[in-house]
Amino acid sequence: MTDEYGPDNRPQANAEVTEEFIRRLPKTELHCHLDGSLRIGTILELAAERKVRLPADDPDGLARHIVAGESVHNLVDYLKAFDITLSVLQDEEALFRAAYELCEDCAAENVRYLEVRYSPILHTKRGLRETQIVDAVLEGLALGEKRFHIKTGTIICGMRNISPESSYKLAELAIAYKNRGVVAFDLAGAEEDYPAKKHKDAFFLILRNNINCTLHAGESYGPESIHQALHYCGTHRIGHGTRLKEDGDLLNYVNDHRIPLEICLTSNVQTRVVPSLSEHPLRFYYDYGLRTTINTDNRLMSNTTVTRELYLAHKHLGFTLPEIVDLIIFGFKSSFLPYRAKVRMLRDALAELSELALEPKTQKPHTSAAAETL
Repeated sequence: MTDEYGPDNRPQANAEVTEEFIRRLPKTELHCHLDGSLRIGTILELAAERKVRLPADDPDGLARHIVAGESVHNLVDYLKAFDITLSVLQDEEALFRAAYELCEDCAAENVRYLEVRYSPILHTKRGLRETQIVDAVLEGLALGEKRFHIKTGTIICGMRNISPESSYKLAELAIAYKNRGVVAFDLAGAEEDYPAKKHKDAFFLILRNNINCTLHAGESYGPESIHQALHYCGTHRIGHGTRLKEDGDLLNYVNDHRIPLEICLTSNVQTRVVPSLSEHPLRFYYDYGLRTTINTDNRLMSNTTVTRELYLAHKHLGFTLPEIVDLIIFGFKSSFLPYRAKVRMLRDALAELSELALEPKTQKPHTSAAAETL
């Protein structure tokens, strides 16, 4: 037995950080796109059943067209792969299966709470009504919750590049499903040339109905995008926020108001938002005291898991095991669960981390998640 384990065979806080060890830890997944997180095998099967033509008919060949590689030069390039996944997600059975399998994949790496987002308007090409789409996803998640002991919530996305009117209608849809599985509203899609402020009416409707919201901002466009997300749309969380560091005053506002950042390391490198993992601002954000959460964005396109993203934070940005625990706890604290449910889930996670002898350190209140209130 190595020094990394105590007499009761529990890993200590100075244990070696490996992917396998991180996989054992309770985690959240707060920024995860349904249409970006299918299994390659599932896409091939759905396409064959529906006679959908794909760019390749074998797993390796299809992966080359979907998983982000050297041909991706920006966010717009990255988003092209969604044309493939969306081509097989146009009926209830396919949506149900995608949601169910996502639960299984998340539970396999000990994700305890999953928030999955998608835009129903993108799944209407074969005549499905938006309510049918939402119902199918919720039913898939419900069965996944039951079988894999995971808690889920869904986030309805408006699309920057479609129209403010469509975002407003999707906001109405989110309101209709409030307390029925939908936990928040989002605005996704290409940032540049599609400002969030044009969709402010949808967010005003959401906020007026006491619903949570998050918003993709500061990913491929600068701090002005984050400013609009905050001050025009009233967002409660920021999707990515990678370029927040370019405006120190705005960064302090986000920090002072404890607005969580939904960090997605791998996809930020793949979309060329940052040059490399070692140059990602996560390290600075965490050290400065921002509430940073770790997520996948798109498990398929980015070929990743929450476990791998946390491991990359350790490998390339020097996150220690106690700091990784902080990131995990930030995830539980930043969820869109109701307060009492959030407290219960956080307590369960803390108890499990304590069993692993990984209690967060409290000597540094400005960086320790355990020293904060919810």
